[in-house]
Amino acid sequence: MTYGSDEHQEAVVNGQRTAEGPRPRRGFWFGLVVAIVKPFMLIFTKQDFRGRENVPRTGGMVFVTNHISHFDPFVLGFYIWECRRIPRLLGKASLFKLPIVGRIITSAGQIPVYRDSAEAADAFRAAVAAVEKGECVGVYPEGTITRDPEGWPMTGKTGAARIALLTGCPVIPIANWGAQEVFASYGSLRIRLLPRKTMRVIAGEPVDLSAFEGQPITNQLLHEATEVIMHRVADELGVLRAEAPPKELFDLRKHQAMQQAEADGKAEADEKNRAAGTDSAGDRERAAGTDGAGNREDEETR
Repeated sequence: MTYGSDEHQEAVVNGQRTAEGPRPRRGFWFGLVVAIVKPFMLIFTKQDFRGRENVPRTGGMVFVTNHISHFDPFVLGFYIWECRRIPRLLGKASLFKLPIVGRIITSAGQIPVYRDSAEAADAFRAAVAAVEKGECVGVYPEGTITRDPEGWPMTGKTGAARIALLTGCPVIPIANWGAQEVFASYGSLRIRLLPRKTMRVIAGEPVDLSAFEGQPITNQLLHEATEVIMHRVADELGVLRAEAPPKELFDLRKHQAMQQAEADGKAEADEKNRAAGTDSAGDRERAAGTDGAGNREDEETR
């Protein structure tokens, strides 16, 4: 893939090439990120970037994407930058506590997510405020790298749907594939940059959430809207992979509940087997006339 200069790159809009405007003001810290990440990506990866015409050039928006590797935030950040937007990604709070990286990503406007704490709502409020200011907010609805055995998106959390329904902003489904070849999702921590891997990213048209607009925002409504969003992401990934996505997405909570139930059932069965073994041993000892220590009881003492 080739890129034009920062000021004169073109995009395909409605089937016709139109000159894009200049990039947004990025500030020192985000400029530092771009200065590091963009050359790195161009040197060590190949890009197959599609659907950039579906990413609005201005105005508040949310993009949602699948999570396949610790490397894909770099891929997505680069892609969004090439769409003439500055991404504000929601990320784990632990990353923001790292000595150097934390300072950079905090100053670059990224949003920490504090899970299961009193500060958990702060990320949501920050994301809503950013969208209302016309910024481009990125959300990983799965909340973690996919556990689907085939790498498809899992069911998602409701944050992106809530932001969209509160603000009325467009939700852009984005799928990426290839980052897992650089940094495997689970298991090996080895980074494989060479030979160069192709990072494939595609943005689809905005998700149609009109069926949910104007209604009270309930948990059920949010889950239904999120299901629509995640299936759109899966559809876009199907385009990249040239495969049909699954009709039912992998549900991590159900999977973990099933695993826990199986573990509990096994533990209970093991306990019953141990108890049955102890009872059987006692029966054999009584039948043999021993006292439990292997000593035969004297008839006269009984």
